[in-house]
Amino acid sequence: MAISLADIKKLRDMTSAGMMDCKNALTEAEGDFKRAVEILREKGKSTLSKRGDNETTQGAVLSRIEGGKAILVCLGCETDFVAATPDFKTLAGGIADAAIKAFPADAEALKAEKLADGYTVDEDITNQAGKTGEKHVLAFYGALEAPCVAEYVHFNGKLGAIVSFNKEINPELARGIAIQVATMNPVAVDEASVPAEVLESEKNVAVQKTKDELVQKAVDAALKKAGINPAHVDSEDHIESNTAKGWLTAEQADQARQIIKTVGEEKAASLPAQMIENIAKGRVAKFLKESTLLEQEYQFSDDKQSVGAALAAADKEAKVLAFRRFSLAD
Repeated sequence: MAISLADIKKLRDMTSAGMMDCKNALTEAEGDFKRAVEILREKGKSTLSKRGDNETTQGAVLSRIEGGKAILVCLGCETDFVAATPDFKTLAGGIADAAIKAFPADAEALKAEKLADGYTVDEDITNQAGKTGEKHVLAFYGALEAPCVAEYVHFNGKLGAIVSFNKEINPELARGIAIQVATMNPVAVDEASVPAEVLESEKNVAVQKTKDELVQKAVDAALKKAGINPAHVDSEDHIESNTAKGWLTAEQADQARQIIKTVGEEKAASLPAQMIENIAKGRVAKFLKESTLLEQEYQFSDDKQSVGAALAAADKEAKVLAFRRFSLAD
């Protein structure tokens, strides 16, 4: 049957699909609009299925604030070309608007919310995937509610953060702290709120790094005493390469291997436990200072105050309650 231009435009207005896709869907559905919509949706599902393993490193990060509520969302796609299209931007904005209006509990609940076109967020994401031929995902959704909230989205639209406070504070400071979260990527508000598994992992890393350094120091000292440059034997590849170049004799190469093995094993078996513990504690403390929001140096402070000190200077009763952050580059 003949498909009129008016029918094609009508289906396009209903679904935002491309003109040719609408024509093909109507032709297959023999003019049945309901069936044509389903055909386009199935095409979107097929696209998502086929490109399921593709990375969605492009997209749009958006925030919204309404009263004491703040949301941060990201609609992800595969290419910056698609992310720059008007339809993609409209969909991302619609999702953000729906999120602040309904304030759903999580991403799954947000996917079920209906947008202005009558379709759910999930359905429109699927439709958009079918239209562009590349994978689309609701990459992130976060929400905060508190007496005071602040937001920041980087100018490139790929990085953003929202922060909540226990009371109203200076808007400039609140936004500055949101920028701090976005750009400095803290793991938690303070030490007490660092996830136990993160803290345990950092402790283990610090202990192992300390042990490795003490062993290496002993090995390097033994190599130097034997007249061998430690930099020439820091890996088996280097030993072989430097021997081939004539920088090491075959005897020196064998001697280096023996020193690395015997001195390394001896030192590892006699490491001072208390020294390791003290050095590791210092490393963990450094990690907490650099990686917890309140301990980080505040980017907008003239005298290198921490974020916590800057907040206390403005209002001693003010506290950061929580934050949410997302970056397409992470």
